Amino acid sequence: MNLKYLFTAIVFFMVTTFVVAQQDSLQIKINQDTVVEAKKDYKEYNPLAPAKAAFFSAVLPGLGQAYNGKYWKIPIAYAGLGIGIYFYLENDKQYDRYRNAYKSRLAGNIDDEFYVNGVARVSTDGLIRAQKSFQRNKEISLLVTAGIYILNIIDANVDAHLQQFNVSEDLSFKPAVNFDEYSGKTGYGLSLNFNF
Repeated sequence: MNLKYLFTAIVFFMVTTFVVAQQDSLQIKINQDTVVEAKKDYKEYNPLAPAKAAFFSAVLPGLGQAYNGKYWKIPIAYAGLGIGIYFYLENDKQYDRYRNAYKSRLAGNIDDEFYVNGVARVSTDGLIRAQKSFQRNKEISLLVTAGIYILNIIDANVDAHLQQFNVSEDLSFKPAVNFDEYSGKTGYGLSLNFNF
């Protein structure tokens, strides 16, 4: 029975490692006349920032990330788009090879690149299957490229939204493990830290 409670406590501590609160305002009133400006760790609130970042990324991939100041994400966006375009073009080139050979066979020629010494290395049915395969791969490459482009826009928008939140370490919720030196037992608990 104690093992069941111990397992439940361990799972609970693993799930709730720590929770962090947000600060609502930038001004703290000490008394009626004195107002102290709190430390700002984030950009000023701009309600149009997410829309601008998404628009910039839609116009030119990576521009929204530059607008947000996340320059390290730009090469990732271009690498994803470049890989998708590369595979599209490569599959298109292979599709055209097999398509031209198939057309040549339909015309009655036996001099395409898949004939060696008058013997067909690839049958006519093989040419048809290869065309279907490369056509499918072209379409998948196009969908992946479009998906990466859309993810680029979504990333810029979400990142601009999240930059406007002040996450503070003043309030945190962490699991605590205490070892009792006298009894030799371990005590499990939660630690709530609230700093002013």
